[in-house]
Amino acid sequence: MLKQKKATIIDVAKMARVSVATVSRVVNGNYPVRQDTRDRVQAAIDTLHYVPNVQARELNMRHSTTIGVVVPSFYNMFFAEVIDGIEETVRNYNYSLLINCAKNDPQQEMDCVRALVARNVSGIIVVSPNTAHIHASFYTDVISHAPIVFINTGWQQLPNASYVNNDERRGSAEALQYLMGLGHRHILFVRGGHSDSYTVKEESYRHIMSEKGLLDEELIVNIGEGNSISTVDKTTETLIPVIRKKNPTAISCCNDLMAVGALNACKKLGLRVPEDVSIMGYDNIALSRFVEPKLTTVDQNMLQLGTDAVTVLIDCIKGASSRHITLQNEIIERDSTGPCKE
Repeated sequence: MLKQKKATIIDVAKMARVSVATVSRVVNGNYPVRQDTRDRVQAAIDTLHYVPNVQARELNMRHSTTIGVVVPSFYNMFFAEVIDGIEETVRNYNYSLLINCAKNDPQQEMDCVRALVARNVSGIIVVSPNTAHIHASFYTDVISHAPIVFINTGWQQLPNASYVNNDERRGSAEALQYLMGLGHRHILFVRGGHSDSYTVKEESYRHIMSEKGLLDEELIVNIGEGNSISTVDKTTETLIPVIRKKNPTAISCCNDLMAVGALNACKKLGLRVPEDVSIMGYDNIALSRFVEPKLTTVDQNMLQLGTDAVTVLIDCIKGASSRHITLQNEIIERDSTGPCKE
């Protein structure tokens, strides 16, 4: 069976009895066209099942209408919900998305960004970058080719880069103070590897615990990869011996996946949550509402992060200066935390 030939813009113009330029104006929406002519062109497009060639259109317009996004993982719903905010806003601006996954690897993050630059995207959004393991000169060079917005990074000194962050330092402090307000002092801190976000939260934990004379290095646990399919099980496996040895009354986790792993560890040890151990998550992903007990967590404004990142990036694409936006966190109190019984 012969494959049907794809309709071209010339075929549409012939059927609608207009010029190719008129069809282009209707498709791109960048020039006024009489309504009866527009209707005739649209009818021809529908009849012929014409699909515009985006690359050719971008060549004519002399700029790309694609925004590149780099995320460290697809397993953590945090990133999926940020992308949801990005996608919805990008669509409103009539841009399209090209998403790359860095798999929490600094080298792969750089490769992803280079690939987007090579594709001539209009701008790039990097979610939770590995800036601690990537030299600043790399992103300085990228910015000379395309505007860039970082979401949730502790690195905010690059000239001409834009930043949309939650105040994770403050959010982590508020989570800790919330637990202390319930009487907890022996608080286990759980983080992952290779993320600015975890480092900022650990710094906040260390500062507060040191101020109160409560810092114990054995209560700081790095479970390794914090955004993979194995994060929950890895957290459970890592925490069981630590909980046995240190007997914390509360566990503060850097994300909700780790908090679910902490829940599972307590269950395996026969500990009740929150009667014996309180558990605090971070992010407020959908999973935090589905586990039992439901997680007390810190809301990271995921949709707003995505929306603001796109708005800032589009402004930069149009020539505006770089910007810094900081969103505030909110503690979502559910069932996994309670008063300390000691």
